[in-house]
Amino acid sequence: SSDQTADNEFSRSLSGVGGQTSPNSSHHATTTITSTGTRSTIIHYSKPGSKHRFFAVYCRLSHGSTGALLWRGGGLQGVLTAMGGINLDSYNSFAQHFLETTSAGEELYHLRQGSASVQDGWNEQALLTTFRQGLEPNIRLMLAPHDDSIGLERFIQLAIRCSARVHSYTTPSSSTVVTYPYPLRDHSPPEPIPEPMSIDTRRLTQTERQRRMNQGLCLYCGKSGHGIRDCPTRPPRPVVSSIMPMSEKLNPLTTVVTLTAENFSISVAALIDSGSAGNFIAGHTARQLRVKTTCLQVMYQIQSVTGQPLSKKNVTHQTAPLRLQTGLCHEGEIQLLVLEGSTIDVVLGRPWLARHEPILSWGMGEVLKWGPHCWPKCFPQLPLQAPASIPLCSTSIESPIEKQSVEIPPCYEEFNDVFCPKRAARLPPHRPWDCAIDLLPAAQVPHGKIYPLSIPETKAMEDYIQEALAQGYIRPSTSPAASSFFFVTKKDGGLRPCIDYRVLNQVTVQFKYPLPLVPAALEKLRGAKIFTKLDLRSAYNLIRIRDGDEWKTAFITPTGHYEYLVMPYGLVNAPSIFQNFMHEIFRDYLHQFLLVYIDDILIYSSTLQEHRQQVKKVLQRLREHHLFLKAEKCSFHQSSVQFLGYHIDHTGVKMDDGKVEAITNWPTPSTVKDLQRFLGFANFYRRFINNYSLITCPLTSLLKGKPKRLIWTTAAEHAFQNLKTAFTTAPILCHPDPKLPFLVEVDASTTGVGAVLSQQQGNPPQLRPCAYFSKKLSAAERNYDIGNRELLAIKLALDEWRHWLEGSLHPFQVITDHKNLQYLREAKRLNPRQARWALYFTRFKFSISYRPGAKNIRADALSRLHAFDDQPESHEPILPESLFVNPIQWVTPPATNEPAPEVTSECPPHRRFIPPQERIPLIHSAHTSVGTGHPGINRTLSLLQDRFWWPAMDNDVQRYMRGCRECAIAKSPRHLPAGKLHPLPVPNHPWSHLGVDFITDLPPSEGNTCVCVIVDRFSKFCRLIPLKSLPTAWQTATLLFDHVFRSFGLPEDIVSDRGTQFTSRVWKAFFKLLGVAVNLSSGYHPQTNGQTERKIQEVGRFLRTFCHGHQDTWN
Repeated sequence: SSDQTADNEFSRSLSGVGGQTSPNSSHHATTTITSTGTRSTIIHYSKPGSKHRFFAVYCRLSHGSTGALLWRGGGLQGVLTAMGGINLDSYNSFAQHFLETTSAGEELYHLRQGSASVQDGWNEQALLTTFRQGLEPNIRLMLAPHDDSIGLERFIQLAIRCSARVHSYTTPSSSTVVTYPYPLRDHSPPEPIPEPMSIDTRRLTQTERQRRMNQGLCLYCGKSGHGIRDCPTRPPRPVVSSIMPMSEKLNPLTTVVTLTAENFSISVAALIDSGSAGNFIAGHTARQLRVKTTCLQVMYQIQSVTGQPLSKKNVTHQTAPLRLQTGLCHEGEIQLLVLEGSTIDVVLGRPWLARHEPILSWGMGEVLKWGPHCWPKCFPQLPLQAPASIPLCSTSIESPIEKQSVEIPPCYEEFNDVFCPKRAARLPPHRPWDCAIDLLPAAQVPHGKIYPLSIPETKAMEDYIQEALAQGYIRPSTSPAASSFFFVTKKDGGLRPCIDYRVLNQVTVQFKYPLPLVPAALEKLRGAKIFTKLDLRSAYNLIRIRDGDEWKTAFITPTGHYEYLVMPYGLVNAPSIFQNFMHEIFRDYLHQFLLVYIDDILIYSSTLQEHRQQVKKVLQRLREHHLFLKAEKCSFHQSSVQFLGYHIDHTGVKMDDGKVEAITNWPTPSTVKDLQRFLGFANFYRRFINNYSLITCPLTSLLKGKPKRLIWTTAAEHAFQNLKTAFTTAPILCHPDPKLPFLVEVDASTTGVGAVLSQQQGNPPQLRPCAYFSKKLSAAERNYDIGNRELLAIKLALDEWRHWLEGSLHPFQVITDHKNLQYLREAKRLNPRQARWALYFTRFKFSISYRPGAKNIRADALSRLHAFDDQPESHEPILPESLFVNPIQWVTPPATNEPAPEVTSECPPHRRFIPPQERIPLIHSAHTSVGTGHPGINRTLSLLQDRFWWPAMDNDVQRYMRGCRECAIAKSPRHLPAGKLHPLPVPNHPWSHLGVDFITDLPPSEGNTCVCVIVDRFSKFCRLIPLKSLPTAWQTATLLFDHVFRSFGLPEDIVSDRGTQFTSRVWKAFFKLLGVAVNLSSGYHPQTNGQTERKIQEVGRFLRTFCHGHQDTWN
């Protein structure tokens, strides 16, 4: 440009984007610019004596092309054309192309290392991709069949082999660039300014560097208060080893061996050390096992490779000959030197290695082959051709139980990668079953607090965060969500990291995928004789969080803010999502030979050959979906197995012995929580316990009403001990076989029902239980007659086992001790409940047989043991007699006081059965007595039901009431008036609010013609005062003082109509002095004083009923 102004503007623009100019020659200078997405070089061309200056800009274009952008000017047009560049006519066009960015993958590949470590923020996947791109083309082509799932370490080994093979046939040229799999030490002197990686960073210009130094600013971030060495934003520089950076500790090659002597047999950890000159046992281990030892004739001093003694004490003793079992099959005799101060139980050195000559796979950590002298001497239980394989390293940080060793059968050696813990510690791929976290509308994200951590917890947190970052499971977060992070103590004393996702779970849309019903799933195991149990490693962490939902899993710690890339534990949808994932990938195997419950897998078969093929199918499916197993928790080819709390074998299912022992040793509950915890634990095995619901009835009754304090009774202690006994004597439940007929035994008592499902199985056939069922009856069901209760027992039993009984191949038999049920299907008259149940029974093919109760022992026990109604009744009065006011008394016919005749079994206890000829007189007496006063239908029926009973009592009462002449004459319909009601406020205590009114114009009776009615609006209590005539205001006030205020005190409010007594000034002034409010009802609206008006109607109805023939006797 010939314009000096534009020239200066362009120069300033270069400085604004980080340009740095350095003189190159008299004709041109070079400026290097580093910015987001590009790395550009600006060459300034100038000619002495000329006002013209040209700029050539070389930069990398988008999408990784290697062309150049040339700034248009003068004689460079030809150069531009020759180089195939882009013709740009303005600075804006230049800036637009200069700021274009490349794709993420290409940009990552073209990043410049600088002096920062590639370990900062890179996981294994990123390192492997970069390593593959840096290989020679021919080597990269040879490695194309291998995908990234084999891991970085394995990929480097293959690359080294391919490189050696290529270079053995060809001579490399001088221009070949050798790429080392591991970084080497850089012996060049360090630069004064570290060059950061080209990710949103820039190199300082000389001017900017000098300015920061003069002002005392940090050379890395530009802030004051610290130097570059102490900059908090500067990532730490790792110490580079002369060979390779160590990202983890060296793990010793260990295995689990079994030492056997006359007095013990125990599994201990053993170190295989090819540099050890002897075989050793730790002194504390020898003393703990009480191993027999003998004194050595010569003492030994054990030294390390540096010549320093390993122990302050010399080796003076050795053990007697012991049996050493390695793996499950290899056995041999060994004598061990006793080494004091050793932290490892057993050390197997060169003597043991020389004797057995094992060929070890140091990569997989197992013995590939034993020496020729081991066959058959060390394998007494195997044929000569049988190979052996033992795992050598089973160390884990998750739980001490995982240190136990397990042998992977040789037939599954091809699937060793499925059991590799290193492969499981990688970031899994995205799948269609990723964990989605959808929030409810207008949901608030969680904002947890930071919990203070102790010193051990802080160390455990740092280890957990570092390991999760290295695996790629988590990453630093800027999410607005923040759940709390803390630790809980495990049973073994270790620390388990936990994240409080309760707030997030409350606002998450739940995924309602069902979990399998374990009892129903175990019923599919009939005929199985061989079992293999598999357990997934880090199950939930094998599922990715849906892309874009990672921020919702964020959690905070005292040292940072992170979010998960994999599904963490604690999310509300985690079990359902993982169960759905497992069901989808194994759907064609389910219910054939596979049972999956979240991360627990059970394979069952009837023959060994078939079982091996099925296990291989499952392992292959796991490999295809990048799922890995925890070998320490797997068991292969077992005749019996512990699965989901049950002990399973070919004979059936029984309770886990460990759980039974926990119940039998359970202490007596002392709080409500203790009792709830015990019942919740015991309820898991209720299908094994005969009469479970009735045994626990006294215990569950203690929890009614949500009590705050537990009142332990004798009945509860009796039930508690009997439940423990029932757990120790529970039978083995056989697997139901649909090819055989079923037998259902039922019985009912006054408190519950019970049933047993049985089959004739075994050789010779024996009646064996398949399942038990019991249920405590509700309050309404206890009122059923005995026939309906027995029928209810059949209905509930068919409901419980419908999946086996409906559509069964053979008609099944139902046995009951109620003989009338035999004719259920022939009955011509059924009540509505029986008709509904009979319609339900048509879905089943069965017959009902009668068995006397003395022979129906099993089902009868299910319904009668420890009945709750057997507790003694309390006869203490609830209220003292002084508080009973005028109890209702009515005269019963003399016949009802005679001894009761023979009654049916349907009559409830504590009530008298009334024969047909005595029912109408009894109803008449209850309805027309002075003590009852012609009550309505419901009140008359209630009076009768308290003491008497006969079938269809309500129908008889209604029929009599419709024919009562006195009720038809004296009573008028009572219906609520139309419109809204506005009742007076409810009083707080008795006699605080009163209603007053008069009944007038009555026929003279003993000189009285009216009645003063005073009603307490709180208790509805009524005072009736006969009067000769209407009183004045003062006389009315005197009546209230004499009959109410003297006994109950002054009220707060009095409501009355607008009579002259209540509108006079005397009435108002008098009660104003007393502080009592007097209120008048609305005009022509008697509902205002509704209670008093209603009471007047009741009194009038009562008097008309009894005095309509002699109206002068009402007083």
